Amino acid sequence: TDMLGTDPEDGLNRKEAQKRLKYYGYNRIRVKTKRSAWIILIAQIKNLIVLLLVVAAAVSFALEQLLEGVSIMVAMLVNVVIGFWTELRAIRSMEALQKMARVQAKILRRGKIRKIPAEDVVPGDIMVLESGDMIPADLRLIEANRIQVDESALTGESVPIDKTTDTLPDEIPLAKRTNILFKGTALTHGSGRGVVVSTGMSTELGRISEMAEEAEEDALTPLEQRLNKLGQKLIWVTLGIAGLVGLTGFIAGEDRFLIFKTSIALAVAAIPEGLPIVATIALARGMWRMAEKNALVNRLSSVETLGATSIICADKTGTLTENKMTVSTLCLPDSDEVEHIDFDPDTDPSFSEKENKARNKSATSRIRDVLTVGVLCNNAQLSKEDEGVGDPMEVALLQAGLGIGLKRDSLLEEHPEEKEVAFSTDTKMMATWHRKEDMYLAAVKGAPEAVIEVSTRILTEDSEERHLNDTLREKLLETNRNLAGNGLRMLAVARKQTDDIQDDPYSSLTFLGLIGLLDPPRKGVKEVISKLNKAGIRVVMVTGDQHRTAGYIGKALGLIDGGEAIIQGKDLGNPDDFSSEMRHKILDSSIFARITPEQKLNLISLFQADGSVVAMTGDGVNDAPALTKADIGVAMGKRGTQVAKEAADIVLKDDDLGTIALAVEQGRVIFNNIRKFIVFLLSGNVGAILIVGVAMLFGTTLPLLPLQILYLNMISDVFPALALGVGKGEPSVMEMQPRPSSEPVVPKALWVIITAYGVLIACCVLTGFWIALEEMSLASERAVTISFLTLAFTRTWHVFNMRDFGSSPLFNDVTRNPFVWGSVFLSIGLLVLAVYFQPLAKVLSIVPPTTMEWGLILGMSLIPLVLVQVLKQFSSLDPVRQKK
Repeated sequence: TDMLGTDPEDGLNRKEAQKRLKYYGYNRIRVKTKRSAWIILIAQIKNLIVLLLVVAAAVSFALEQLLEGVSIMVAMLVNVVIGFWTELRAIRSMEALQKMARVQAKILRRGKIRKIPAEDVVPGDIMVLESGDMIPADLRLIEANRIQVDESALTGESVPIDKTTDTLPDEIPLAKRTNILFKGTALTHGSGRGVVVSTGMSTELGRISEMAEEAEEDALTPLEQRLNKLGQKLIWVTLGIAGLVGLTGFIAGEDRFLIFKTSIALAVAAIPEGLPIVATIALARGMWRMAEKNALVNRLSSVETLGATSIICADKTGTLTENKMTVSTLCLPDSDEVEHIDFDPDTDPSFSEKENKARNKSATSRIRDVLTVGVLCNNAQLSKEDEGVGDPMEVALLQAGLGIGLKRDSLLEEHPEEKEVAFSTDTKMMATWHRKEDMYLAAVKGAPEAVIEVSTRILTEDSEERHLNDTLREKLLETNRNLAGNGLRMLAVARKQTDDIQDDPYSSLTFLGLIGLLDPPRKGVKEVISKLNKAGIRVVMVTGDQHRTAGYIGKALGLIDGGEAIIQGKDLGNPDDFSSEMRHKILDSSIFARITPEQKLNLISLFQADGSVVAMTGDGVNDAPALTKADIGVAMGKRGTQVAKEAADIVLKDDDLGTIALAVEQGRVIFNNIRKFIVFLLSGNVGAILIVGVAMLFGTTLPLLPLQILYLNMISDVFPALALGVGKGEPSVMEMQPRPSSEPVVPKALWVIITAYGVLIACCVLTGFWIALEEMSLASERAVTISFLTLAFTRTWHVFNMRDFGSSPLFNDVTRNPFVWGSVFLSIGLLVLAVYFQPLAKVLSIVPPTTMEWGLILGMSLIPLVLVQVLKQFSSLDPVRQKK
């Protein structure tokens, strides 16, 4: 107080407070700048493939190909509108979720307690604290009455921390600064006063928030990076096609203007104008599906990014666990032995009424005795919804008692409380006195070592009291040490009856048992982790809690078997100084305990440098920098802090980790759908290029005319593409390994498949063209019609070749997709229109085929479908994606 120039009894006067407010500024955490609608709109346009489409549309209009130009512009417009509207809605929903309630602070002004807005608090203010208060600034305690603070959002510690006014060394870890209260934490017990030492961005919360702002986040997600790389390749492919076809035609002596128009048409056809709209609609559908599952997505491409994830760094408290204490184990003394009972009233049949009558009556009776003392010696309260107010361990005792029918109100009616002996750091115990007929019952709970030391008797299996001998005393202490070593928080309970309420409550006690409490794993989390592991995704626990607790939860969730080492924050130095052995040890570890926000950033960077796509889950302030740094950040919506939600890409509104597994599956399906469309489109385009190229090389009549190429490109790019983009995917998608972060959208193996498809399509079309010209001696106009329609129907049937390897040829993701069938019928309808609608047929230079010619068209067009289906039936391994 002397350093801050304030009087601990009077506080600051108004003039001095205004002066400091002007100097230090408002007590606010800087909020991330909102993305305006213009920025969101520009982000939809700043895409390499979209820019490529602008060029393609311009060329089409320049060549007076209005139909193609308009179709490209419509596809672009739909893509931009859908992407803009979907992402705008998501971001505005996130901003609404992040609004904070206005917090009040109680401070001294000239010796009087006043309530002021928390943002007006300044360094030097004396703050008055009561149980339930949110801490609005960093405080140095100057008075502490049994103060306990929940710092889980800041440090990851799963239970409240006892606070004192003791003087501590300067350089100690955040979790051990027991004389400081931090902004953003909550006072769960006790009262006191503190002097404000830091406000706003100077607080520990502000420092972490600033770290989150500075954490490097890639401007583009992995999907956007892959699509941009594909766009760059397509630019060179487009230029190469135009140049090669033009050169071949010039050498062959063809009409130069026709060759120019044909080369430009083929170049435009090589650009997948349907790709942006298919990707956007696929991502938007995934986003809407996620919203239905209580996951709010901030950025469209985040859905796919989670599908590419290979490592999930999960915070423990509130993410893997319930973030509330629960009674998990009871240890009851009996002669020279200690009986262990796993306490779960919801699932253990020993706690049901029917089983109680049949067996285990003695154990049940002693359990009731243990929990009766726990419920009576208690200052917490339960609401009508069984939500607790007060010390989390005392709330856990009330809830455990309620599980076997012990209600505190009913017990107090039967045994009214006469007085309380408050918990003391000297005795490490608490006692309450209750009237019991003509006697008094002392209910005692506290640290096991302290309670065992002052106990002289035990309650045995036959409900008799016997002497507590040294052998059993040591066994009880050893049991306590073992359970505490496994991460449980331990309490002991005892009682005694006396006719004098002035007796010492901590002498000659009857020891009833040990109670082990734990912040338990969330229901369903173990199954989610197992599902993710089967999908080739590692789940790594990164927590600020102690290593024993982390290890216990890790074993319960199957993250470790027991022999693996747990890496602690104190063992992590400068990442630049890591040896190769240490680096490999870190990369192979599944649990990291006592980790600071800076160390979380270093761990994520290390995983990313190793080629992993990293997702980070969390709910606390200390998670925010890592949520920003990770490839995708996932925050808890219910328990999550404002800072964590702002830093995240996805917010789980119901805090259900299982939604992540759904998002992984959805993301993989989306990427596979995009890849299917690309293979479908490019293989058809390769076929068209080969058809024209080979014809030019041999100096024959061109099998395809420029307008025919552009018309076919419009049909194939829009309708089948959209259908493939909204497929639901195969269940086997979660049996595959995650994609390597360096893998492009179209890897080399897929280029080989695309080329093979293209060659097969070209061979069938050219064969039909040759038969029409040579064997059937048809006029060139009819032969060109046959080649055009053969290519058109071949590409229409080709959509069914996009089924996954190993799937059924009749029942698969493609055949089950009603949009695929709709696109096939629509494409056929447009082709029939092109043949029999005279104005369009004249523009495209098409004549109606005879029955025999239709037979040739359909026969040759079905060959690629039949061959590919046979090959896929006998080759179940996907050359691109291998099962785990």
